[in-house]
Amino acid sequence: MTIPEIQEEIVDEFSMFDDWMQRYEYMIELGKSLPLIDEQYKTDENIIKGCQSKVWVHAELEDDKLVFTADSDAIITKGIIAILIRAFSNQKPQDIIDADTIFIDEIGLKEHLSPTRANGLVSMIKQLKLYAVAYQTQLN
Repeated sequence: MTIPEIQEEIVDEFSMFDDWMQRYEYMIELGKSLPLIDEQYKTDENIIKGCQSKVWVHAELEDDKLVFTADSDAIITKGIIAILIRAFSNQKPQDIIDADTIFIDEIGLKEHLSPTRANGLVSMIKQLKLYAVAYQTQLN
């Protein structure tokens, strides 16, 4: 699936819920299915700066596609990074660089997060895109 197709699927899933408590519960469930980062990558250099909680992200290039793994010490944050990884993992770096993140606004995520969590969300997106830029440079 392409990034826009995955994003549309995520928007559709979130639209099934009537209120934000149900959406938070769904995010927590998504966090439980997160492809977990190997313990060896839970280092300071893999921590996303700007997050209130600890969030570790690791990226590897497999068959010219970026594969992300992550973990967090907070359940909501783990759900947020799980959504982003679902949208961007197993994609070509250039496609990640070119992708928009409007789906985050469409599910209403940013407006239902505390200011510090919203800042963390922006930092997570930025970090995933930075990985994509770094790996795209290697491919060129």
